[in-house]
Amino acid sequence: MAKKSAGGGWLTDFERVAGGVFFVLYVVVFPLTLTWIFRGVEALLGTSFSAQREQEIYYYIIFVVTLVIFYNFIGKTTQWLLGNFVHTLSTAAVGLVAFYGLNELLYRLSHTLLGGQTNLNDVAISAQTATVGRPTLLILIFLAPFVEEVLFRGYIFGILRPRNRVLAYAVSALLFAFLHVWQFAAGGFSVQHLVLLVQYLVPGLVLCWTYDRCATVWCPVLTHVCVNALSILL
Repeated sequence: MAKKSAGGGWLTDFERVAGGVFFVLYVVVFPLTLTWIFRGVEALLGTSFSAQREQEIYYYIIFVVTLVIFYNFIGKTTQWLLGNFVHTLSTAAVGLVAFYGLNELLYRLSHTLLGGQTNLNDVAISAQTATVGRPTLLILIFLAPFVEEVLFRGYIFGILRPRNRVLAYAVSALLFAFLHVWQFAAGGFSVQHLVLLVQYLVPGLVLCWTYDRCATVWCPVLTHVCVNALSILL
């Protein structure tokens, strides 16, 4: 099957509109209001949820909503995967190597210039995986990567890529970094947060490249899944 350029051509009008609303909710609204939402649900039901249970409920719902909104896109990108399976696997593998190589280079550079720097994302993952069960591991390894790749690569990158390739890479990677950093910087921005922001640009750009090269969102999903799984194992 001939290579198809990654773009928004597979997105229907409904996916473009509903996907845009969903993207804003996922990146900006839910992180700020989720605690209040769960407190309201608990009051309504007369029960309480643990932090782990809240995370599980949230991501299961987000996963289902992603499937419903992007049903057409997911179907078409899956068909493309089946016709380019070997190419997808090899590109995902190259992306994985590039991620760890560039990330290690950037970390060593920041450590040399700024001294000891703690990766706040590693701290967050360690806290999440210290005492969690299989449902939460499923979220960290598969559900979160799937949702994020559909939104940041399939939707944001896919819409911008036909218009301007550089803009597509920049916006997708910056928004991806923003999502993972701003929650840590809520109490005040510091150099450490800037370093983390730069660190997150690396996976964002690598994941954009895998999608751009393969034209199926399953390629960055696979790379993202492997990165999270290896982070947990190591």
